[in-house]
Amino acid sequence: MSVHPAVGRYDRVAQSSAARVIRGYSTSFGWATRLLAEPVRTDVRSIYALVRVADEIVDDPGPGLSPALRRELLDGLEAETLRALQTGRSANLVVHAFAGVARQHGIGPDLIGPFFASMRADLMLSDHTGESLEDYVYGSAEVVGLMCLKVFTAGEAATYERLAPAARRLGSAFQKVNFLRDLADDHEVLGRHYFPGLDPARFTDTHRDELLDGIDADLAVAAAAIPEIPASSRRAVRAAHGLFAALSRQLRQTPAAEIRRTRVRVPDRRKAVILLSALTAGSRGPVGSRGGSR
Repeated sequence: MSVHPAVGRYDRVAQSSAARVIRGYSTSFGWATRLLAEPVRTDVRSIYALVRVADEIVDDPGPGLSPALRRELLDGLEAETLRALQTGRSANLVVHAFAGVARQHGIGPDLIGPFFASMRADLMLSDHTGESLEDYVYGSAEVVGLMCLKVFTAGEAATYERLAPAARRLGSAFQKVNFLRDLADDHEVLGRHYFPGLDPARFTDTHRDELLDGIDADLAVAAAAIPEIPASSRRAVRAAHGLFAALSRQLRQTPAAEIRRTRVRVPDRRKAVILLSALTAGSRGPVGSRGGSR
């Protein structure tokens, strides 16, 4: 089992900064992380804060951010992250918070490198092939799930290895649900087409259901593993799974023509029900669905 190191004032400020980033950008994720026990909650927020900062470098619509400047900023963030992984220190508070977690839990360049590679892909690729999409989803989502699993399992290598495939499938489902929900913005604002061969202007209900069938299959695999997740993290993972399963169902009930125009969301009242169910579900499986069932 890993032992949490002594935390100094600078570490605490860095952790608080990471938590503030999460509160500023992700309502649903922020809610779910509240169900994590400490110190897992703080560690996971520190991971996601770095992910969020990198994502904003790529996606911020600011007109003064040229592709060259975005690439420079992203490369600098990766270099600083790897430096902090070696030294344990960074003047960037979000990087410092992440590096502390990474050093403690064995999150290394094998996971960090693919993540930044996927972020760079958003600056270079506007149309994906099947192979490039697989690589992108692995780096942008699956490795983040693996980073969190490192924290959840706290040095239990056998548990990590057993749950890693399900963690990857859950990350993949989360990312692809987001692709589908953000189809309009990705196409019209960012000029990206993540699903190979899919023309958003010709997106149909059949296309929607084919994509959701794959997403729901990933959610079903992940659901089966939830009871095996350590108790300190199980409720939060169950809540996150429930939120995305609900979004999948909402998308399936939404005409493709509407998905092409608007961003589908789960109503806040429904989110609150899912979170309450996760809080009280004990050691059972996913909330509100049988895995990826319709």
